[in-house]
Amino acid sequence: MPLRRTLLAVAVAVLWGLNFLAIHASLEHFPPLFLVALRFAVLAVPTILLVPRPQVPLRWLVGYGLGFGTLQFTGLYLGMAAGFPAGLASLVLQASAPFTVLLGVLLLGERLTPRRAAGVGVAVLGLLVVGLSRAEATSWVPFLLVVLGAFGWSLGNLSSRLAAPPNPLHLTLWMSVVPPLPMMAVSLLVEGPSAIWTSLATSASAAALPAWLGLAYTVVLGTIVGSGIWVWLMVRHPAGVVAPFSMLVPVVGMSTAWGVLGERPTLLELAGGVLVVGGVLWASLTLRRRPTPPPATPRERIPVPATPASPAVP
Repeated sequence: MPLRRTLLAVAVAVLWGLNFLAIHASLEHFPPLFLVALRFAVLAVPTILLVPRPQVPLRWLVGYGLGFGTLQFTGLYLGMAAGFPAGLASLVLQASAPFTVLLGVLLLGERLTPRRAAGVGVAVLGLLVVGLSRAEATSWVPFLLVVLGAFGWSLGNLSSRLAAPPNPLHLTLWMSVVPPLPMMAVSLLVEGPSAIWTSLATSASAAALPAWLGLAYTVVLGTIVGSGIWVWLMVRHPAGVVAPFSMLVPVVGMSTAWGVLGERPTLLELAGGVLVVGGVLWASLTLRRRPTPPPATPRERIPVPATPASPAVP
């Protein structure tokens, strides 16, 4: 991949890594379930007005919206609101990769190679290490909520794969049409109208400015710009070349959360993070082998008459 496109892939990883700081800022003001609905409502309105609907079966569009949009961000936002660190959240979400591999085997009949099986096993071991560390510090619940978000991402991956959209970016944008209404209904039932109204009534104050900036960042830079560049790169290069750059996301997320929010991961969490990233890379990367030329057909085998040995030509 040329240097300019490599830098674009790194830039997307940085944008997505900083996304967790933006989510943290928004959760400081808005209830988590309402924030999910608000995030996708802001994106859904211009999408319906300006972007053509992707030519894919409706069931896979809805499945992508429910998995990638609704379940992923419900688990992520609830987990972070319950106290799960923003930096570690960027790491645990990488569990979507082994989930996607396993669901592909169970639901799509894909083949699980020994290499992928080993990578999935290492990544799951890393997740257990992180979960044990967080359980000792606080509780299993926030960790499991973020893992649920990673599972939702994997369901979205399968839906987008089965949809096979001619324009993947259109599918990514139209996915935002699915979450707002069901998430608003769940927010009204769980968080209550008073919590929603209080967050909106105080949203014009200076204290709410970081929350709005965080929301703008997740919508514009995290989703539109980041996903747009990523899709553009995936169309022009093999997935095995582009996808490993996503492993920079937890590196950026954990380091920036350390510097800005003062989140210091323990040695056990760092060890688990290394296992997760290493397992995902091992499962996703494929070994390149030199292609073996096909055997010559009988017509291609031309007999060569025996000739006397000739002196070597310098």
